[in-house]
Amino acid sequence: MDPSILRELSKLDPAVPFRSSTDHLHHTWAKTFFSRPELYIRPQTIPEIQQLVTLARRCRRRIVTVGSGHSPSDLTCTSSWLVNLDDFNRIISVDPSTGSVTVEAGIRLHDLGTQLEKHGLTLENLGSIDSQSIAGVIATGTHGSSLRHGLVSECIDSLGLVLANGQLVRCSPTNNPDLFRAGLVSLGALGIVVEVTFKATQTFNIAWRQERYSLPRVLDEWSTGLWTSHEFVRVWWMPYEKAAIVWRADKTDLPLRPPPTSFYGDALGYHIYHNLLALSSYVPRILPWVEWFVFGMQYGFRAGSTITEAVEPAREGLLMNCLYSQFVNEWALPLEKGPEAIGRLSAWLNGDTATARIPFSPKGLYVHCPVEVRVSDTSLNAKPRPFLDPTCPDGPTLYLNATLYRPYLRDPPCKERYYEAFEWLMREMGAKPHWAKNFNTLSPQELGAAYGSNMESWMKVRSQVDVDGMFVGEWHRRNLPLELGQGSETPDGEKLPLLERERERRKADISGVGDGVEWVGDRRWQVQAQAQQHPLAALDMEKTVYPLPPDHSPSTATSEESFDLLAKGEASILLPDGPGV
Repeated sequence: MDPSILRELSKLDPAVPFRSSTDHLHHTWAKTFFSRPELYIRPQTIPEIQQLVTLARRCRRRIVTVGSGHSPSDLTCTSSWLVNLDDFNRIISVDPSTGSVTVEAGIRLHDLGTQLEKHGLTLENLGSIDSQSIAGVIATGTHGSSLRHGLVSECIDSLGLVLANGQLVRCSPTNNPDLFRAGLVSLGALGIVVEVTFKATQTFNIAWRQERYSLPRVLDEWSTGLWTSHEFVRVWWMPYEKAAIVWRADKTDLPLRPPPTSFYGDALGYHIYHNLLALSSYVPRILPWVEWFVFGMQYGFRAGSTITEAVEPAREGLLMNCLYSQFVNEWALPLEKGPEAIGRLSAWLNGDTATARIPFSPKGLYVHCPVEVRVSDTSLNAKPRPFLDPTCPDGPTLYLNATLYRPYLRDPPCKERYYEAFEWLMREMGAKPHWAKNFNTLSPQELGAAYGSNMESWMKVRSQVDVDGMFVGEWHRRNLPLELGQGSETPDGEKLPLLERERERRKADISGVGDGVEWVGDRRWQVQAQAQQHPLAALDMEKTVYPLPPDHSPSTATSEESFDLLAKGEASILLPDGPGV
């Protein structure tokens, strides 16, 4: 460990453990990105979290908080300090009579569901997986698929965050309401979420049924019951077959009945499909045939030929098997625009450019299936909306997710052109991207304009609670209009002196990671330390070891916190600043 960190740590409370390691290799769940943090920290208590934040501020380090790493983007990559909350995962309180539950923010949804079940409770709404931490679900706007529900975070009543000054601050719709609205989609850029209080519901089972439809039938029924006849509905669209799998579910008192074994739910089918996808990277034109074969084996070769049914606990039945490493590119748009969006994308993928009206050639392009089609309705929620909620505020929302698998961790050859065309269509239709997914073509200014005053409000809160940019990195700089916020400024005019910039991306030199990319940050604290001790050596280091972008110079400023937003907020267990701050 850097001696300067040990020196600053020695000035803090020795009774508070600092659980860190220096040899951690971080990667996303899909192994799309890798990074090597200077420190990997696994705190177990709030005082430990407050102390590591205080230490980071003194040592001029950025902090990234991570759970399962299910976002395939570089959002959680850092060469600075990576904080994992897996050991901060207890249920603090449960009131079965009201359903009010308070948990530590590192708890994974699967573990939460298991523990809630002992009290006869469950979450009312889930996304497709339950491996995320509850903090991760909040950070990026996770949703399920139901017009009777909105974002998963709609059940949340209050949050507790440790901010860049080490304060624990709680917020709710009535206490620090702007911080609450910002924290409901925080993007990891406000602080470390440590406590979550939410409303659970009584446990329930769902009876689900899925069958194959033709695409024309899906579009014909779009506005006449497809999404409203059952509580939970989702669709998997197969573009070359011009067909879809329609999955519907409702709450039930029927006895449990497990689903039958499926083709790729079995080991043999799973590996057959995986290897066919791998082969398609070399011979892409087989993908329409792969779609016909695999999804015919899984769901039937003709509409209505195979109907699958089951009765499961909701916390199991609402999930799906993600199968393999994948890129995901999901956008939210008004539900009524669905038939046009699907019709034009279908035409483009099948070579009908006149109908598609997408200014990119599909010639020689073949993509994976399915395209996931889901819905929600956040307009029914009476609570304050997150500032960065991508859904429609005045009606139902459609989500289109263009999934591309990475067989054996190899990127598919169609990715760049497919996503360029898909994102062009989504942007033309006024859609917004899911924050955790692989969107590429929107500038910070365009995203700022899409969210308007809500983005301005979020940025105002962000700059008030993290004036130096301790929780901000390259992903935020690339996607958010940071100039809307007011940060601290160094003597040479640089704002957000702790913001971590990307130095480079390179093919990960690690056995067995396929096309995984290693992300390397600027490690500007090394330049800062050299600048303080040996100015000429620092200039040489800047050029040869960890070069900063040309428009940013080394910073030697100290932290000058200003948290006007929190003047009336609740704060507790504040670690006092001692020597060296």
